[in-house]
Amino acid sequence: MSTPKKSNLGRGLGNLIAGGAGNKPAPTPAPIPGVTTSTPSPSAPVGILEVAVGQIVPNPRQPRREFDDHSVKELAESIRAEGLIQPVVVRKVAGGYELIAGERRLRAFKLLGIKLIPARVLEVNDVVSAVLALVENLQRADLNPVDEALGIASLMRDFKLTQEAVSERLGKPRATIANSVRLLQLDREVLGYLTKGKLSAGHAKALLGLEQASHQIQAARRIVEDDLSVRATEKLIHQLQAARPHDRRRKVADVLADIQKRLTSHLAAPVTVVRRGPNGQITIRYVGDEDLRRILEKLGLKGD
Repeated sequence: MSTPKKSNLGRGLGNLIAGGAGNKPAPTPAPIPGVTTSTPSPSAPVGILEVAVGQIVPNPRQPRREFDDHSVKELAESIRAEGLIQPVVVRKVAGGYELIAGERRLRAFKLLGIKLIPARVLEVNDVVSAVLALVENLQRADLNPVDEALGIASLMRDFKLTQEAVSERLGKPRATIANSVRLLQLDREVLGYLTKGKLSAGHAKALLGLEQASHQIQAARRIVEDDLSVRATEKLIHQLQAARPHDRRRKVADVLADIQKRLTSHLAAPVTVVRRGPNGQITIRYVGDEDLRRILEKLGLKGD
């Protein structure tokens, strides 16, 4: 059996934390309740402390926008029975601490009414804090594609990072970063299906082949209603793309026919509008000089 391939996710994050603390082994599980206050290890610039739950403020760059109440309750019961296996991660801010990772754990403690929570305190800047928050959620493998894309886009926007820079910090190929951010070009309704798990990232990638939002929505609804696979979706998109040129030609013909009809009505004379590529020709038929003068007057011109 071949050795499983090691993930590059978050590669080099230990170097982002002062002293390479990210390479240290996980702390000993802390039983709850009754954890005695510990002090930071002399060999590390960061450590595990007991922090008042009320002193921890949410992470403003938390990539996960929705939390399942049921899963938080299950986690709370697990913590009640077994204790907290992994402390939350915070950083010191004015007046308390800001959460970096562990939102569900913090919510579970609040649900249980426990006042103190074991926390790993890091000394990191805004960029590293945001990266760690995103990596922690990506490593859980249950962050939906939309929240992942929004998290990456936030890193790029807030800290002026390129896709290449984000790729290096997250340990993901640049193409993966680019494809993730591209998902945000989809219509809001389609993104809603993606967030709720009704569409996969593969479905969404295929839908990007449709430029107009109305076409994306139409195709997405059909995918959801008919429970189409990614391969079936790609075939559907290909069929829709093949039909679009014909639809555009028909739309142009309808517009020209409407123009021709309105000119004929306005001038009270037969008008023909013909298009040849980017150019065209408008022909106005008249009967006699008097009819010509009448048409010229309609056009705001004076006839001799």
